[in-house]
Amino acid sequence: MRLVFAGTPETAVPSLDALLKSAHEVAVVVTRPDAPAGRGLRVAPSPVAQRAESAGIEVLKPARPGDPGFLDRLRQIAPDCCAVTAYGALIPQRTLDIPGHGWVNLHFSVLPAWRGAAPVQHAILHGDDVTGATTFQIVAELDAGPVYGVVTEPIRPSDTAGELLERLAVSGAELLVATMDGIASGDLVARPQPAAGVSLAPKITPDDARVRWVDPAIAAGRRVRACTPVPGAWTVLAGTRIKLWPFAGIVTGGQDALRPGQVQVQGAQVLVGTGTQPVQLGDVQPQGKRRMPAADWARGLRLGTPGAVLG
Repeated sequence: MRLVFAGTPETAVPSLDALLKSAHEVAVVVTRPDAPAGRGLRVAPSPVAQRAESAGIEVLKPARPGDPGFLDRLRQIAPDCCAVTAYGALIPQRTLDIPGHGWVNLHFSVLPAWRGAAPVQHAILHGDDVTGATTFQIVAELDAGPVYGVVTEPIRPSDTAGELLERLAVSGAELLVATMDGIASGDLVARPQPAAGVSLAPKITPDDARVRWVDPAIAAGRRVRACTPVPGAWTVLAGTRIKLWPFAGIVTGGQDALRPGQVQVQGAQVLVGTGTQPVQLGDVQPQGKRRMPAADWARGLRLGTPGAVLG
């Protein structure tokens, strides 16, 4: 089939690579406009745009996917189908109607669970054991279209959102190619999603990423892992924000009771109280400083003296 591929972040690059290696023709790539990126916040093309340009493929960057100029160019290309992975913009019906086989999205959950912008983060945050990726026909309602195919992926106890998403990006890319193959051959038919089991996964905000030390230890750990690497879990000490990486562990016994947020330094271990057991901090990054082991951070602040409280 003659395809248009729409995607923006690094997560979408494996899908583009897989389609470029497939029997299908990727005629054009659509991505979000150039935006500030990196520590210097310099305006730069998206990872998908950079990959497409290196492959010599035309790249379109409409401000909105319903812009008349973009629609005219899409009609000129006359794609059989538009494949989408993490494009980052809602596609209006007039745009959906152009390709004969519509727009097919790769979404990183097992639909109808976790419809929305942050399915991987919410799966970890809510303690799911298994997640996956789904290909489906895009319709006006958010992530509600009929499903072509599904792959599943176990969530490991130590998974961060970034690590889990890396695996899903690879297995999902294979699913996306298989879906295009099935649509082209006519062997694959989309089936409606179940009416039961719908859950929503809105974008994770910086406030969502603030650790609640009154939560049980396991829930606090999930929050940190769900927000790693983006937007980054954090807490506060004496008015200064501290970024947190996944905990080194949960203390299961033999420790003095610690109030939620209370810090206790024991040798190379920095423990913090939660609503249940204390947790051992992993790496931390104080505002304006480099990432470092929690023990180095505590030593520099002389936190060995009892009384420091996070949050």
